[in-house]
Amino acid sequence: MSVQAGPRRRLEPDARRAQILSVAVRLFGERGYADVSTTDVARGAGVARGLVNHYFGTKKDLYLEVIRVMLTVPGVAIAGLPEGDLPTRIDAIVSWFLDVVSRHSRSWLAAITAGGMAGDTDVDRVIAEAIDAAADAVLHAVGHPAPGPAPHAMARSYVGLAVSTASEWLQRGVLTRAQVHRLLAATLLTMVEQVFPDA
Repeated sequence: MSVQAGPRRRLEPDARRAQILSVAVRLFGERGYADVSTTDVARGAGVARGLVNHYFGTKKDLYLEVIRVMLTVPGVAIAGLPEGDLPTRIDAIVSWFLDVVSRHSRSWLAAITAGGMAGDTDVDRVIAEAIDAAADAVLHAVGHPAPGPAPHAMARSYVGLAVSTASEWLQRGVLTRAQVHRLLAATLLTMVEQVFPDA
């Protein structure tokens, strides 16, 4: 399957890089790693293939960046949380997470399953790093920015729950978004109030 070339426009380097990455996120989500080439990505972004290599290196390097972007909570999401009590902040972070995974559902689901690259050392490392970063983001969001190893391990477990629950909603359709939201928000609030203090 070929990708129609997008219009070529002159963009600043950061904007061009973001454009290429956006196309890669979409294509890898739609077709998986094996069925997407850097030429496909270049055509979709309206750039020369060499520019894709310039910004991202090899196809695998580009794919690792796609996984990293799809699974990492950006700092702006945490910085943009509302001031207020803990339930309000938890509600906001869960809403943000569900908005992101539903907006990019195919790409996100492909990223969490490694898109056919499971078992690859580099892919597994990037996924593990993203889970660690997500756990740090959760702890920061709920007011535990410098935890010990036990709260961090608990936060990693929570990230696993969030991923699994969102997958139930997006892939299997058994749970509604409202049910997923209630489960994730209530679980995190319980962890912060009743579990973290004893860790």
